[in-house]
Amino acid sequence: MILDQFKLNGKVALVSGAGAGIGQGICLGLAEAGADIIGVDDHDMMETQAGVQHTGRRFLGITASLVSIEPIPGIMNQAIRQFGHLDILVNNAGIVRRADALDFTEKDWDEVMNHNVKTVFFCSQAVAKQFIRQGTGGKIINIASIHSFHGGIQMSSFTASKSGILGLTRLMANEWAKHNININALAPGYMGAEGGSPFGVEDLSRQEILNRIPAGRWGTPDDLKGAVVFLASPASGYVNGYTLAIDGGWLAR
Repeated sequence: MILDQFKLNGKVALVSGAGAGIGQGICLGLAEAGADIIGVDDHDMMETQAGVQHTGRRFLGITASLVSIEPIPGIMNQAIRQFGHLDILVNNAGIVRRADALDFTEKDWDEVMNHNVKTVFFCSQAVAKQFIRQGTGGKIINIASIHSFHGGIQMSSFTASKSGILGLTRLMANEWAKHNININALAPGYMGAEGGSPFGVEDLSRQEILNRIPAGRWGTPDDLKGAVVFLASPASGYVNGYTLAIDGGWLAR
């Protein structure tokens, strides 16, 4: 039956930026579909842990800052030691720095690009190698942004990094599809305050943004659950290298 293709029973998912907002919603969606969760964040994940365990699934929290690639081997070692295998990676963690392009600093550029692109690539590389060792294939889901498709303002490195995620998603799909690894991305639009929007919407006109969203509302982490479960499940086995916008119609406007 087709609904069985969306089940994640017995799967283990590693989710970065799992402590709140979009990352927390992704963890809960994957757990509700049957996956055990390894959450990575630089702060407390107790709320996410409680939510995952409420579904009856297991949760391992790993505290680490992904502003550099240094923690990746340790994260992988803990994950495999605890669960024995990995099946899904969601590269959700990301940061933003806001300033006019004429005033943007090298420090803000490097920190965002390191966190949002470099760490995503090397975490994906480490997990892909594990998938290949296992001989089971796997799923990698990157979190892009609507700013992967248009420039925005006052977020030079964020826009560059999320545009880079589109390219990396395609590149990795091209190279790793032969190993039965699917790499796709989700591009969230403007999320409400509870969604941890990275766009600094408090500095913008909330009503202007809302007026442009055809759905007539801000997004929430729950809006990503269905899409992330689809891309993590056997149902998306022939989908590779694609970025799906979850934006209430923003990009279609």
